Amino acid sequence: MAKKFSKPELSRMINGDIVKNDAPIEEEKRRFDMVLLEKYPQYTRGTIQKFIKEGLASINGETVLKANCLLSADEEEHCDIAVPDNSNKERPPVIYEDDNVVVFNKPAGMLSIKKGAYLNETAIEDFGEIVHRLDRDTSGVIIVAKNAETKSKLQKQFAERKTHKCYYALVCGHPKQPHALISVPLARNLKKPTTFIADKDGREAITEYKVIASNDRFSLVELKPRTGRTHQLRIHMAHIGTPILGDPVYNPKSPKADRMFLHAYSLEITIPEGQRMTFTALLPESFRDAVK
Repeated sequence: MAKKFSKPELSRMINGDIVKNDAPIEEEKRRFDMVLLEKYPQYTRGTIQKFIKEGLASINGETVLKANCLLSADEEEHCDIAVPDNSNKERPPVIYEDDNVVVFNKPAGMLSIKKGAYLNETAIEDFGEIVHRLDRDTSGVIIVAKNAETKSKLQKQFAERKTHKCYYALVCGHPKQPHALISVPLARNLKKPTTFIADKDGREAITEYKVIASNDRFSLVELKPRTGRTHQLRIHMAHIGTPILGDPVYNPKSPKADRMFLHAYSLEITIPEGQRMTFTALLPESFRDAVK
């Protein structure tokens, strides 16, 4: 006859039905960047990680440089960011602003986004979340988001080619055709990784151009990119033998110029609340003066 136990739970443990585990439950820890993202929802995770990398984030007052550092519940209560104060920085000219976006007329010479060490130099990213970029020497329309949700919605439109952009450029020489489509794939230049080259095995890149005015030296052209590759307009115009005036990379033998003559004239995009809008930045007078 089987022995009966007066304590049923003990019986089940002996029979293997219950496994007793006296080990303490390990506290679940979370990544440093995710904790800060929750605490500072106005920033994207990428921006948070940049703050960490630049030494602006801390735990209990001590700087922490690793975004994947795991925090206990107590540490979460004492993590912080020394958010840069941009209140005294002068904003570039505002074309449009609401609760979700700001559209600027970026001056030539201003960075869209800072690189390397956290710089004191004013950049477009000081005034919102970067959605797309303009090269430092390119002027004109650029839109930034005021929150992560808006940034995601706007970037999706760029990725799905639902935005329409128009640029103007002053180029050296005269295109062979007054109006044409350039379809030349682009790839990173492995010899100079920060630049790109025309490459049949590269990514699709398409630009429509139209000559607006010209003289014996220069042509003013309207450019409508159908894809958004890095340096696309600059490379395409150089590829057809009419590089952009003042381009230090793709037109190193350019006549002397005080800037690169590329201007983002207009951007058509749907802003939050579903409203389709077109923003424009007037063409600098120097562009037209050069072809008089």
